[in-house]
Amino acid sequence: MRILFVGDVVGSIGCQFFRKKIPELKKLYAIDFVIVNGENSADGNGMTVFSAKQLLHSGADVITSGNHAFQRKTDLQIYEREDVIRPANFGNACPGKGFTTCDLGNCQIAVINLMGVLFMENLDNPFQTIDSILQKIHTPNIFVDVHAEATSEKKALGFYLAGRVTAVIGTHTHVQTADSCILGGHTGYLTDVGMTGVEHSVLGTEKEIAIERLRLHVPKRYKEAKGTCFLNGVLVDFERNCGKCTKITPLIAR
Repeated sequence: MRILFVGDVVGSIGCQFFRKKIPELKKLYAIDFVIVNGENSADGNGMTVFSAKQLLHSGADVITSGNHAFQRKTDLQIYEREDVIRPANFGNACPGKGFTTCDLGNCQIAVINLMGVLFMENLDNPFQTIDSILQKIHTPNIFVDVHAEATSEKKALGFYLAGRVTAVIGTHTHVQTADSCILGGHTGYLTDVGMTGVEHSVLGTEKEIAIERLRLHVPKRYKEAKGTCFLNGVLVDFERNCGKCTKITPLIAR
């Protein structure tokens, strides 16, 4: 079987491009299941009910999130859905849950969302969190979105989970890395899958504003960039009976 994991969708322009590309990608690559990180899918960051439904209606089977999961306080009801999850190590007091299991008939696919703690929020330990979650999952087909800043933390989690999950895919930094591999002969790994939005931008935002903020420390609000988009993702082929990744292929679609 084959899943497509799509990197952080940025703003309404990213949602529209996702909607445009997913049908043709599913047909071209014979994709069985689509996971997408939607934590920046609303203009101005965060996720709204509208942006999440856009992604789901466009072909996403599960939406993961990250540090902007609760940015839109009026839209937290989106986490009542089974197909929208937030980082598991936020804690049980937060809305939603950190993993979900989808029944495809011929197999089940579990998706887990974790968030790193290095250079980010002081959440529960992601290593201990996923150990607890894996005890509750009864399918070998397990995909983990590690939303983290530090490449070292993502890599460490990849090695820690080698042989225990099907794939560990990093999100958050919006730049696709060139280190896709299969760890321990079983677990697909990519440090960061990249983003979906305007290609000639700074992480999906207007480059002029980003330059001015970084160069002059001017407190300007980031805005989503306009222009030609691209979609960053990764294809993961796996054996549904044992959850073993047999091939991992980064993808950039324009």
